[in-house]
Amino acid sequence: MNSHPSNSGRTLVGSTPQELNNKKSLAERLRRSDIPDGELLDNLGIYLTRQTLSRINFIQSLYQRIIPVHGVIMEFGVRWGQNMALFSQLRGIHEPFNYNRRCIGFDTFEGFPSVTDQDGGLVKTGDYTVSEGWKAELESILNFHEQNSPIPQKKKVELVQGDANLTLPAYLQQHPETIVALAYFDFDIYAPTKSCLQAILPHLTKGSVLAFDELNCPEFPGETIALREVLGLSTYAIRRDPSNPLTSYLVIE
Repeated sequence: MNSHPSNSGRTLVGSTPQELNNKKSLAERLRRSDIPDGELLDNLGIYLTRQTLSRINFIQSLYQRIIPVHGVIMEFGVRWGQNMALFSQLRGIHEPFNYNRRCIGFDTFEGFPSVTDQDGGLVKTGDYTVSEGWKAELESILNFHEQNSPIPQKKKVELVQGDANLTLPAYLQQHPETIVALAYFDFDIYAPTKSCLQAILPHLTKGSVLAFDELNCPEFPGETIALREVLGLSTYAIRRDPSNPLTSYLVIE
């Protein structure tokens, strides 16, 4: 049995110790599965929890909303990169020849660069980091998904490392053509959420979707404060995902 110790930074979870133990037990079953490697990926549904499947369904519903909307997908807070992989694969399913639908992910890959008073005091600088070298591994996996879809010669996925307060304005200056069809905010904290919301406003169009992972969440108040200060909470209808207590979205109309 392979051992995979975690080098990732501190995370806040709402699970009970028993729920965490159950999740770890299922993860170990996956690591030592008797399913042959050639069939394992085709049978991952055996190991999907209800919570994970509900998140995948939420990402799928967001993607379906933007199919008729021109523009790119941006994710703010990539971490391990599941959403980026899902966005890439959903493009291959729903619009395989739309190479213009690029997916750009922003993250430090070193955890929170800083926190502010608006973040409530539970999170700390350096929380939610990933293991050393993970960005390169994630890029290799995302490249596999691109090669597994039509028009593989067109690069359609990009990871931008660094403090998004700085890297997003630089990216938009280098790419003034950018229209944002979907922006997924999973920074959790106030400062980068606010600055990135402000930066993408001129790049949104009617039909653009803004999705959030921690609105109305007491453990991460900064995300809601940022949205309130930039767009206001009564300007757009904030819709929640019925299968998840936290994820939500709004549509620019």
